Amino acid sequence: MNRTLSPNFSDETPSHSTRLAKNASLVAGYPLKEEEDLLLSVKGLITQLRNGTRIVDDISFGIRAGETFALLGESGCGKSMTALSLLRLLPDGVVHAGGTAQLNGVELFGLRERGMRDVRGGTAAMIFQEPALSLNPVLTVGQQIAEALALHQNLRGAAARQRCAELLAQVGIPDAARRVTEYPFQFSGGMKQRVMIAMALAGQPKLLIADEPTTALDVTIQAQVLQLLRDTQDATGMSLLLITHDLGVVAEMAHRVGVMYAGQIIEQASRTQLFAKPLHPYTQQLFAALPDAARRNQPLAAIPGSVPPPGSIARGCRFAPRCDKAWELCNEQTPEWTILNDGRGVRCHLYQDRGSRIEDREKTPSPPAPLPQAGEGNSILTPRSLILQVSDLQVHFPIRKGILQRVTGQVKAVNGISLEIPQGRTLALVGESGCGKTTLGKALLQLIPPTAGSVQLAGRELTGLAARELRTRRAAMQMVFQDPYASLNPKMRVAEILEEGMAALNIGSGSATRQTLIDTLLDQVGLARSAKWRYPHEFSGGQRQRIAIARALAVSPQLLICDEPTSALDVSVQAQILNLLRSLQQELNLSYLFITHNLAVVEYIAHEVCVMYLGRIVERGTAEEVLRTPKHPYTQALLSAMPRIDGSARERIKLAGDLPSPANPPPGCHFAPRCAHASARCREAYPEERNVAATHTVRCHHA
Repeated sequence: MNRTLSPNFSDETPSHSTRLAKNASLVAGYPLKEEEDLLLSVKGLITQLRNGTRIVDDISFGIRAGETFALLGESGCGKSMTALSLLRLLPDGVVHAGGTAQLNGVELFGLRERGMRDVRGGTAAMIFQEPALSLNPVLTVGQQIAEALALHQNLRGAAARQRCAELLAQVGIPDAARRVTEYPFQFSGGMKQRVMIAMALAGQPKLLIADEPTTALDVTIQAQVLQLLRDTQDATGMSLLLITHDLGVVAEMAHRVGVMYAGQIIEQASRTQLFAKPLHPYTQQLFAALPDAARRNQPLAAIPGSVPPPGSIARGCRFAPRCDKAWELCNEQTPEWTILNDGRGVRCHLYQDRGSRIEDREKTPSPPAPLPQAGEGNSILTPRSLILQVSDLQVHFPIRKGILQRVTGQVKAVNGISLEIPQGRTLALVGESGCGKTTLGKALLQLIPPTAGSVQLAGRELTGLAARELRTRRAAMQMVFQDPYASLNPKMRVAEILEEGMAALNIGSGSATRQTLIDTLLDQVGLARSAKWRYPHEFSGGQRQRIAIARALAVSPQLLICDEPTSALDVSVQAQILNLLRSLQQELNLSYLFITHNLAVVEYIAHEVCVMYLGRIVERGTAEEVLRTPKHPYTQALLSAMPRIDGSARERIKLAGDLPSPANPPPGCHFAPRCAHASARCREAYPEERNVAATHTVRCHHA
């Protein structure tokens, strides 16, 4: 490790007694004299199971008025439990076991439950991660907002209804006076999140806790939600406790950051300090795991293993089993909280002691071995042979109304898609939710019968085939679904899950042969062979996704359709899955249709990119062409909305409204109602596809 990463190696390294003295007089990097300025002051917070196992272990931080403090870390490290502890909303079996939390001068753990009811939704409010599960489906959004207004603002009747409409308008929901009477199912995902924010703002809180508020949202909706939170802060002076695992969101939003691991805060700094020079090895590895175009030809620095279960490491550093800088002391002694000269805090032995072991670890590690170029794997096809050819594919769903269920219209989910994927290459399909990406993927597999068009796999037509013949052809094309929790049968062991497809397609001469193939599959996806006798619930999210990939590989496909395979994963687990997909592509010469809305992943893994909007492809080309020189206004808006950690300045393109309904698309160019460059011609005729380069095409009148 370079000395520039450890300012504490100087002769001014604080002694043990000095560190303890500083620790006692410092909250989240703020000196004691500034502590009185804190809106929220948390000291020594401990939350544990009834058996004494600590989930949140002695953490301290503070938040000033109008400031955003981000808790950053992987799933399972205790971020959400910290927020629930502060609001005293702990689940059964989990208790507060120590520490204090003062909010606006009031000690939260000293209040009776009646007093906490005034705090929740009043002084402090919370936005939960999944708005669809947090909103009551049988009450209108207006009724749910009115509950908070009645409790904290004493507003009822017409005054409450008017205030509900004002709050919905404040969070950017159009036609708020009408939509206040609608139910949650009538809102899109981004709109539901806005409704949750409106409910939280109803009590005019001084502190807003946002738990992964943008995790499952499209990049454009994410940008809108983050901008809304920033605007609300500017207007009201509200403080924000932001819980996330997304470094891009932290770079956009945070003033100060606390990095959390296994129930402890292990590093704390300002945003500028953290992104300029992360200190803790865990933080450094989180940054190294981020995908981008610069790392296309080398594997990502994935963090091995996973966050240890609470209580599993009683002595030593909790990150030591996964740390490439750990030595004997890390496994024997728990590191103390160390305050550095610049006010930053870190929990790591590297910043407490000096010695030869540390000097050995200051050497710059060797860079990862570069990956071979795609298409170099073995195959009977040449590297540039087309594995998939799609021509004018359409998938329309009838709209039926009335007692007789007459067809009154069509939902044109996929409306004239043509694309090609060469052997050993990756085509990324990007776009907002609802544009038809997943429907297209299922139609290629014939899981949804196409209305019209052609799908050819290795030169053989798939549309119109009988079920029996289609089953044998489908082995060459498999799908990895978005949610590994839902796509694996919880009642089957891994061996049964992997063998099911083999048996259906008569792969292997018997069970013994298939077990040998299963062992090989587990080796390929990086799982122990003994894992085949376990059930899906015994694995982490990343391990489940590996099992899903192994299941797809079990029938020796040539093409994998990956539907958002990393959207719900932490950055470290995402790096593991991306490394796996890249290595499998080199080893087996696989082709990928990679469906995603994460443009950073596209930069790393894709060779070609298609941008989809309302059932049609509006721009296509190589990854370099589409991501570096986008021509369509929609592609430009997607790229401008992508959070970046490099701090590069860029103009944010705000899209008006939401994605139109495919049941009633706008006339002319479907993007025209949201486009700042739209003209009368755009509203009259849908643009033809035109070439802007040999491999770069776009559908836009003004490109």
